[in-house]
Amino acid sequence: MELRQLAYFVAVAEEGGFGRAAERLSIVQSAVSQQVRRLERELGVPLFTRSTRRVHLSGAGERLLPEARAVLAAAQRTREVAAELRAGAGSVLRLGILQGPGDRIYRTLNALAAVAPRLQVRPRRLPLPDRLSAVRSGELDAALVRALTDAPGLELLPIWTDPLYVALPAEHPLARAAGLRLEDLAALPLRLSPREDNPPFHDLVTDACRAAGISPPAGPPFTTFQETLADIAVAVPSWTVFYDVVGLPEISRVAIRPLAEPPLTTSLAVLPGPPTPAVRQLLDALARVV
Repeated sequence: MELRQLAYFVAVAEEGGFGRAAERLSIVQSAVSQQVRRLERELGVPLFTRSTRRVHLSGAGERLLPEARAVLAAAQRTREVAAELRAGAGSVLRLGILQGPGDRIYRTLNALAAVAPRLQVRPRRLPLPDRLSAVRSGELDAALVRALTDAPGLELLPIWTDPLYVALPAEHPLARAAGLRLEDLAALPLRLSPREDNPPFHDLVTDACRAAGISPPAGPPFTTFQETLADIAVAVPSWTVFYDVVGLPEISRVAIRPLAEPPLTTSLAVLPGPPTPAVRQLLDALARVV
């Protein structure tokens, strides 16, 4: 059974004859007659009672006409949805997300709703290795990643940067400065989490220290954010570096100062090649947020 056979059947039923149906379809009458007869043979029932003056639907034809119309309507809707998908409208964006910083993720989703109101966004929060694997496998269309400079098999599109901050004892002389450089902190022990906990961020800090020509002594390891800052307030002077996720903390006896360099870059990890319409719309929304 072919869609055109159903279309010819519906046209003959609505026009009341093969000649008028052929005119409506802009084809020859013999082609209409031939395809309707093939449809009748395939279905095993007559669809019309034919006379020399007019064609009428048979009982079977009357029963099958609504079904044929429904099939044709579904086929047309399928074409329309496909056209929308090609244009990026009404598609689905599967996006790997990360926490923060600030409300940027929510502003991005709001901007995306403004530029592509029919785009369905399905955000997923996954650990970094899982996020990257999901993009490579096609399980995700794109993923936000922080501080990453290389991802084999993927393209990283930088989308925004954020400052880093230093936490150090409020009584330390360096706390009097409005902002700090890495060179200022060369002699103070650095609390940094083990590389396996967050390789991209660990490499960002250690590479920046190396570029600044410093090698600060290793302090106690960074554990949790709250525990580390509480210990900085009371233990032997040390410092740590972090990025803003939900707002800068206010902790007694701890000073928070912006770090001049390096910036923290957030990128969009995608498969190489031209972006899909949904990813293109996401990049559009990100440009508005940034």
